[in-house]
Amino acid sequence: MKPTLLLILFSLCFGYAQEQNYSINGKVTSTDGEAVAYAHVAIVKAKNGAAANENGEYKITGVSSGSYELRVSAVGFKSIKKKVTVSGADATLNFIVRMDSELDEVEVFGSRYEHPDKIEALTRLPLATYEQIQSISVISEKVIENQGNLTIADATKNVPGVYSFATYGNRSESMSSRGFRGIPILKNGVRVHSDFRGQGILTDMQGVDNIQVLKGAASITQGVATDLGSPGGVINIVTKTPKYQYGGSASLRGGSFGQARPTFDVYGPLNDKKNTAFRINGALERADSYRASVSSQRFYINPSFEWRIDEGTTLTLEMDYFDDSRTPDPGTVNLSADDTNSIYDLPHEQFLGYKEDKYLTQNSTYSARFKKKINDKLSVNAAYFASKLDLDVKNASIGGVVNDVDGNPIYNLRKRGYATSTRDDKNSVLQIDLIGDEVKTGGISHTFQVGVDYRKTTFSTFSNSAAVVDTLDVFGTISNSTPTTIELTGDTTGGSESRSIGLVAQDVITFNSWLKSFLGFRYSTTETSTETEITDSDAFNPLGGIIISPLENLNVFASYTNSSYPRNGTRLSADGTELGNERYDQLEAGIKTNWLDSRLRFNLTYFKINNRDMNLPVYDENWVATGFYEKGGNDQRQGVEVELTGRILDNFEVITGYSYIDAQYKEHTSYVYGSAPLNTPKHTFNVYGNYSFKNNLKGLSVGAGAYYTGERPINNWSAGPVTHEGIVPFQEPFDVEAYTLVNAQAAYQFNQNWGVRVLLNNIFDEIGYNAYRTRYINQTDPRSFYGVLTYNF
Repeated sequence: MKPTLLLILFSLCFGYAQEQNYSINGKVTSTDGEAVAYAHVAIVKAKNGAAANENGEYKITGVSSGSYELRVSAVGFKSIKKKVTVSGADATLNFIVRMDSELDEVEVFGSRYEHPDKIEALTRLPLATYEQIQSISVISEKVIENQGNLTIADATKNVPGVYSFATYGNRSESMSSRGFRGIPILKNGVRVHSDFRGQGILTDMQGVDNIQVLKGAASITQGVATDLGSPGGVINIVTKTPKYQYGGSASLRGGSFGQARPTFDVYGPLNDKKNTAFRINGALERADSYRASVSSQRFYINPSFEWRIDEGTTLTLEMDYFDDSRTPDPGTVNLSADDTNSIYDLPHEQFLGYKEDKYLTQNSTYSARFKKKINDKLSVNAAYFASKLDLDVKNASIGGVVNDVDGNPIYNLRKRGYATSTRDDKNSVLQIDLIGDEVKTGGISHTFQVGVDYRKTTFSTFSNSAAVVDTLDVFGTISNSTPTTIELTGDTTGGSESRSIGLVAQDVITFNSWLKSFLGFRYSTTETSTETEITDSDAFNPLGGIIISPLENLNVFASYTNSSYPRNGTRLSADGTELGNERYDQLEAGIKTNWLDSRLRFNLTYFKINNRDMNLPVYDENWVATGFYEKGGNDQRQGVEVELTGRILDNFEVITGYSYIDAQYKEHTSYVYGSAPLNTPKHTFNVYGNYSFKNNLKGLSVGAGAYYTGERPINNWSAGPVTHEGIVPFQEPFDVEAYTLVNAQAAYQFNQNWGVRVLLNNIFDEIGYNAYRTRYINQTDPRSFYGVLTYNF
């Protein structure tokens, strides 16, 4: 028996050993058929792997029978995964990898299989947009180019529920979302303009890779809750980064209102190993306007450098410089009391300012991003972002109505003032995150982030003015010469410096194929100092939610988070105690889908945001402010957003969206119950389609879009007090009328190098207005035509 037993054991051991001696072998090549030397091929969720030789050939030994997933990675190439089954024999698995510069087929929302560039600087999690627990929309470079977008408003009109708040006389772009004014606009993850009112910025689209609009839970990761509009979301402008193959383009755009705009984009590797690369974008532009005496000119440049230090380590350096000079346009006036819409259609040859008026913007941003892969599961991301903004403004202001001898207003006669101001604004963020991707603990997996950030903001301002310089008649001849005897008074300086340290942690727990939970929090402390005081505040903001996936391509999500508004935290109650931070509670729920091999995406989102913890002013019986504040109130924004983007057919792309926003002051000491915040439309709608011809008309594409912005109140409706400019107590403000803009484009690619594009904007010449209270009432651009000639190399 003993020899027999020994023989059986020997046979089992021999068979087992034989089973361990299978191998997986193959070859790694690039898309052009060249061998990728020294690529690393590893079995996912195992420590077994091998390096390819100089011919791209690899062999992994000691593999037992079973099914495996292999990942191949190489410096300068995109990592990919493939599955293989080993069954009683050696297996062969070949890989074709693409260089980092070779994008997946680019859709209207960006690359189909890759995360949008720098999205993790905002979400701080390695998840695709449809896997996130918040509403995220991405406008790709492709859309920006196809539509000929030159402004933030042009690009973000493709996102439901995002609309222009004001241009402040053609000086900047302030955007709104979900009923909140002036949401923060970031560039590469850092604020550019730190004014809490969200007055917006100017930028150039030539260097833009994509624009990311994050809503809902974005507040927890970003720590930008000092803006009035931050609960509504953030807009992040992402600049272009290097590519590892040589190429580029040059273009010339010209058309209506004397526009001339040359641009260039050059990129490529810097060495034979192709582990360093560069990119540089630039633009010059000069243009007049439909409005007489108004013109602009600008210079923009965007260089970047990237170093693939080793297989898992990358350093990216970027700079972005923008210099813009333009004539501010005071716009037009309302020819009645502000409870009636009588906006004057000011003739285009009339200009209400002075011809020497000027708005100068100099903005530079810098960033350094470092990514280190510790292993297949853990990585470290570190980033430093900085911006510097200098503004120099000299412009006329349109003031109050002139009365006749009996005190009756003559609405066409207006007092004209003059003001100068400067602003120096510096912002910086240092952000360090430890990222875990599908780390197993028993039967569940965790995708998590733990990180810290340090944010610093410094700004200083100076202004002076003359309230009344002269009087003008908008019906008559208007002098645009600046008087030589203006006496400016009321020199005012301001500024502050703030420092904030934040700790952010998030964990996405995957229980099984259909259930995930999101848990997270942000704790931050902020110190703000001015010439007269130093204030400290802290805030704890939680995040919780779930994602249910009843189908492979369908995610149903629900989340809760809150954000803090510390700016008013030091306001005092009647007994002299500080009231502390205001808080916004946010509920969000909806569905996200991803169809046709990631070509088509549909999102439906419901949101409800309440501020029941406001620091409200206390008034006496005559509506005079007492100087004290009280906790209470309930401002509510709720609504629905629907979005469909992608490629319905191989040659037909669509972007369409609708939003309904019900924004109300419900229990507020200053505003009428149920009234809406200024400039909040209940409805917005966008639709865009682009069709590319095949066969005989190959190279030709045509596109068109329509963009509807609903009517919206020009000001807040006061319950008694005068809180802002243009408010008359108890007077219901009029609504600015709804408008729809229709644009069309056509492009033809003659060959690999030459292409031409024709743009027709506001085809039906419909005039709408964007207003900031009654101070600035600016019309949309009238019908215009442009042509773009492009050479690719």
